[in-house]
Amino acid sequence: MNRDISSIRRDYQMASLEEATSADAPMDQFEHWWEDAIASNIDEVNAFVLSTVRAGGIPNSRVVLLKGYTPEGFVFFTNYQSAKGQDIEAHPIAAMNFFWKELERQVRITGKIEKISKAESEEYFHSRPAGSQIGAWSSPQSRIIPDREFLEELVAENTEKYKEGIIPLPPDWGGYIIKPTEMEFWQGRSSRLHDRIQYSLHTDGHWVKVRLAP
Repeated sequence: MNRDISSIRRDYQMASLEEATSADAPMDQFEHWWEDAIASNIDEVNAFVLSTVRAGGIPNSRVVLLKGYTPEGFVFFTNYQSAKGQDIEAHPIAAMNFFWKELERQVRITGKIEKISKAESEEYFHSRPAGSQIGAWSSPQSRIIPDREFLEELVAENTEKYKEGIIPLPPDWGGYIIKPTEMEFWQGRSSRLHDRIQYSLHTDGHWVKVRLAP
């Protein structure tokens, strides 16, 4: 074992998380922690690890950016033909993980995933910078390309094509919403005795809150 790596450790002492003071509903608890994260000026505060399942049952993870949340769930956008899009088509379930190290907190979420409406995708797409809109048209996301020049040529072609007027929403690009069935809030504590509060959605529609051992 590499001793330089094995000796890396930090004792978490910033805060605690108690059953009595945590919200009864997980999205309310997320709202509280999200506001804390925003107030802390965390860089890329909306970045989270998204894990999907490939057709062969192999897990697949990457970092993506949260673009909104509602009482129903969490929204992000991507190319529907990308690797993650194909994973979701095969297995419409996903896991999310936010890690806000500045607050010694993480939030783990699992749930069902589905596309949002085309109207919602269009609204967000047209709020993006023009360069990002051109990028969505130009990138055959996750597919093999011969070189960087291939991509730059597509960008140049689409920049010329859409130089006037509104850039339309690509047919294979849009948003997904992850609707949670389980959420866990993790607060780092001293001596690795962390606080873990888990919410599970039962079949009757109500959430059950429990404490997990660290």
